[in-house]
Amino acid sequence: MKKTPLLNTTIGIDLGDRKHAVCVLDPAGKIVQETTITNTRESLSRLVARCPEALIAIEVGSHSPWISRFLTALGCEVVVANSRKMRAIYQNERKSDELDARMLAKLARADVSLLHPIEHVSERAQRDLSRIKLRDNLVRQRVDVISSVRFILKSIGIALPSPNTNCFAKRVRPILGDAEPEMLAAVEPSLQVIDVMTAKIKELDREIGRLCEENYPETARLRGIRGVGPITALTFLLTIGDAQRFGRPREVGAYLGLVPRRDQSGGTDKSLRITKCGNAYLRRLLVGSAQYLLGPFGGDCDLREHGLKLAGRGGRGAKKKAVVAIARKLAVVMLSVWQNGTDYEPVRRAG
Repeated sequence: MKKTPLLNTTIGIDLGDRKHAVCVLDPAGKIVQETTITNTRESLSRLVARCPEALIAIEVGSHSPWISRFLTALGCEVVVANSRKMRAIYQNERKSDELDARMLAKLARADVSLLHPIEHVSERAQRDLSRIKLRDNLVRQRVDVISSVRFILKSIGIALPSPNTNCFAKRVRPILGDAEPEMLAAVEPSLQVIDVMTAKIKELDREIGRLCEENYPETARLRGIRGVGPITALTFLLTIGDAQRFGRPREVGAYLGLVPRRDQSGGTDKSLRITKCGNAYLRRLLVGSAQYLLGPFGGDCDLREHGLKLAGRGGRGAKKKAVVAIARKLAVVMLSVWQNGTDYEPVRRAG
């Protein structure tokens, strides 16, 4: 016998790698179904066929990007909850997948804003961002292998210079070949791995450069800002998604977690460390660009001058605070340049 579709429902789904916990509420907020489904498109399609045009709440995670797009394409309203801000779930002493799904459904039915919803980038943007993330993974793995080689040689009294990571293997081979041929043979497999990683990183660099030129010409203006390269420019563009998503450019600082936390109560209003919300990788790239701007090769520009003034005030952690402030200001400048379609002026003209 064919089941009658459930209308005007609210669904909470706790996502898992193999199975999802599902809680379905009727329009009155009564639980009409609690079950588990497999992590397949077919199972999700059957759920939507049973509850068409439902309001569905899911938690952000590795599966949430494709599942949110898939459910939206089936005609549902999908809310992706920010798990970091949902203390009601994470502080539950009886935490389980079933209870999490129930909590998601109830919060979504009561007030969607309680879930602190986030918005995933498009599939095209996600695929392009994956190339940047894969490159970052290779860079980190190369650092680990280099550190391992240096530590092993140091432990037997062989000190190596600190060359650029791109030429580490080339520098190490002649050093060991003359004095320690036995150790060269021992570390050669690691050096070969470093060679392969370096070649693949350079290949990805070229690919990302072509991607900027061919598919995202807007990055050219962002790369005109000193300290902003193709990777930072493209990551910024793809992460933000829409240049007009913020009413004021200054809001991008809070979106990326570069503003201080506040602890205001009664007559006290404390300014704490930055919130670290949003995309951690983009925040790290912006901090790296800020460090370059404040370094010896930063050149003359308003951003550098402002940062040096902040650092010059002294006090505890003045340099770190200046770097974070310039990273935040850099994000605002990048968004303004993108929104207005104008070239960046390193030094603003008076009048």
